[in-house]
Amino acid sequence: MSSDDRILELIREHGNLTPQAINELGSPVPDHASRCSKLVKFGLLTRISRGLYGITDDGLCYLDEELDASTLEPVDDE
Repeated sequence: MSSDDRILELIREHGNLTPQAINELGSPVPDHASRCSKLVKFGLLTRISRGLYGITDDGLCYLDEELDASTLEPVDDE
């Protein structure tokens, strides 16, 4: 399981999380904030508020193997 998969699984299991909470729950990623930002950029997570992330429908579909992440394009929403 990749570190991104682990982050998505933790958020699916526990609900919206901060990078610090992800770290405390045992994700093996050294820079959780940047990984969460990258997952937001590809539409798998959404930024609820500063430092708080939730999983999107696409993120759930990815975890359920209904979506191939290689088909995702980065979204520039700024």
